[in-house]
Amino acid sequence: MPKVDVNGIALHYEEQGAGAPVLLIMGLATQLIAWPPAFVDGLAARGYRVIRFDNRDIGLSSKTGGPAPQAKDVLRGVASKRLAKSDYLLSDMADDAAGLIDALNLGPTHVVGVSMGGMIAQELAIRHPDKVASLTSIMSNTGSKLHGKPAASFLGEFRKSFLAARPTTREEAVEFGMNAWRQISGPHLDETELRGMIEAAIERDPDPIGRVRQISAILASPDRTAQLRQLDVPTLVVHGLIDRLVTPSGGIATAKAIPGSRLLMFPDMAHDLPRPRIPEILDAVVANAERGAAAQGHSGVRHPA
Repeated sequence: MPKVDVNGIALHYEEQGAGAPVLLIMGLATQLIAWPPAFVDGLAARGYRVIRFDNRDIGLSSKTGGPAPQAKDVLRGVASKRLAKSDYLLSDMADDAAGLIDALNLGPTHVVGVSMGGMIAQELAIRHPDKVASLTSIMSNTGSKLHGKPAASFLGEFRKSFLAARPTTREEAVEFGMNAWRQISGPHLDETELRGMIEAAIERDPDPIGRVRQISAILASPDRTAQLRQLDVPTLVVHGLIDRLVTPSGGIATAKAIPGSRLLMFPDMAHDLPRPRIPEILDAVVANAERGAAAQGHSGVRHPA
């Protein structure tokens, strides 16, 4: 299994295709196998080298030692960012991604992130602009407490789920995962495909503690809006109009913050990548990557006059 050592941790990655590199960064407590095959295969078929990886604390990548944050600490962080505590921040996870780019000698890379992965992708563009040829942020936000907050109706479900007893059997774990995805997905959810992915994820990583650590990293990380305004990289923002986990204002705020970005929103997309919309999303990602290829030679950061 291919792994690279970066920042003192081992990152597991997989790749397919050949051509300009595209780095896919997955979201909260979600492994690289969650990327829809149609999306990964579609990028490879269009002439890209597609790299996926498991973020730290999830899948086959390294796990953080020591006790994880307690549920009460996480809920305090949900209530107030200043009360959030974490062993690391999204910026550290962005440095992980930068280390992977260096380890694989990718050079400037087209970066696509979903949800927490979009936050990491934004941090990567902020902290390592020379490594990002284009940026796509999907169903994400800027870290501002004013935009992209979970819907009030979802927060109640989240608290109940978070405080519920952990699954003790494999079947309970599968059903827990299925229910979690049902809460955030839209009308195009394929439950057969989802169940297969969740079963594979449990086989790869039966310990869900990474979920708590990654939530804590999100909650403890600062607002990125001011830094996003300084970016000079071709950017695509994609969001669903029925997203309850990261409400649409998160995508709108991201597009407003990053100069020259393009915003694509779908009325039938929630916090998922709906199969019927994948061809359109692929077209937009590739168009943005082509903008990035044409813009090579720029610094990636807007410098003060």
